[in-house]
Amino acid sequence: MDKPKVGGTSPIRVTLEEGKKYAYCTCGASENQPWCNGSHKGTSFTPMVFTQETEKTAGICTCKLTSNPPFCDGSHKELK
Repeated sequence: MDKPKVGGTSPIRVTLEEGKKYAYCTCGASENQPWCNGSHKGTSFTPMVFTQETEKTAGICTCKLTSNPPFCDGSHKELK
């Protein structure tokens, strides 16, 4: 399997709206981090689509190394 590109080295804080559908970039190539813009086309990656159940503010991973996508787990701290 292909490895994702590092889309950023820190999370992006966003307010996720209740009932809204999101498409999280898993390939790292999107210029609209942390969200998918279709840059994965022609690769083995697909966006992680989810509907937010309750409104909340969260750190969304951009390094693509998190073990809890789409949420940051601090994995970016291991990048050199």
